[in-house]
Amino acid sequence: MGDDSPLSKRRSLGRLFLPSLAFSYFATGPIGVLTGLLLIDISLTFGCDVGVMGQINTVYYLAAVVFGLFMGVLNVRFRHKSLLMVGLLFVGISALGCYLASTFNLMLILYSFSGVGMAMVSPMAISLTGEHLPLEKRGNAIGWIVAGGALSYVIGAPIIGFIAGLGDWRSVLLVFVIPISLASFLLAFIGIPSTTGSLQPTTHKGTYLESFKEVLSNRSSVACLAGSIILRSIAWMVILVYGISFFRERFLTPEGSEGSASVIMLIAALLYTLGSLVCGRFLNRFGRKPLTVLATLLAGIFTIAFIFVSNLWFSLALNFLWLLVWWHGGFSR
Repeated sequence: MGDDSPLSKRRSLGRLFLPSLAFSYFATGPIGVLTGLLLIDISLTFGCDVGVMGQINTVYYLAAVVFGLFMGVLNVRFRHKSLLMVGLLFVGISALGCYLASTFNLMLILYSFSGVGMAMVSPMAISLTGEHLPLEKRGNAIGWIVAGGALSYVIGAPIIGFIAGLGDWRSVLLVFVIPISLASFLLAFIGIPSTTGSLQPTTHKGTYLESFKEVLSNRSSVACLAGSIILRSIAWMVILVYGISFFRERFLTPEGSEGSASVIMLIAALLYTLGSLVCGRFLNRFGRKPLTVLATLLAGIFTIAFIFVSNLWFSLALNFLWLLVWWHGGFSR
């Protein structure tokens, strides 16, 4: 077996391989944390309502969905490392463009680049574990990669709140988001080994289209896509984008509340992470489908309740309970 074999590549992995993948996943998060925390401040800059400003996230996920489908073709034509680094480059360009954006329309377009970046980085980080790691090590590696994404909220929320308190939302991009993007690009370049060729078999257009037909012809997969993924994800993103703005507008004063909002997001991220860690125990005990139904039902009740209660602390408690159970429904699917 020559030096270019998969086993040889796995043995030659350096210590930076897994940290570079986790940090790449981490780098896609701060710009979303920024808009979640400071959406009100960004809307004031461009002179529009919070709801209108929130459409930058709509365009972000629309770009992610469209390009995510396109990734199925790119994945078998180009090296995974190259695609991941291009995705990180999109995230960095988006952050720099948003910093320089002078109008709402420019902000809308440039922010969507980060959605393209996320659609490239996320699947490529997972694919690279399969390309370079043996089966018995992939589960632990993927756990660390996903944890890197969660840490963007745990670490990013207080840092962004602190920087915004000293300056504004543009200063967060300049001091935190852009440097993180650059550092992740450099770490991926150094830490991820280059391959001399694709390890995947050639996939023809017909095979690719057949896979879509097979998924869409199965009632269970269609129900999962429509209910658990599409509708559930819509509800999740609405709360993720507008949740902090809701607390700032209803219970706090929008001006000068970045610090309190960052603490709320930090606690929420920790509880979300806790839910992800204990989910496996519930999966084995209750099964995937019952757990999905129960978790989604409870999450819906908690979501409706925390929006309509008039007490800040009771509303926060219900919101935190929602975060604990929501991850179980998503993970079990």
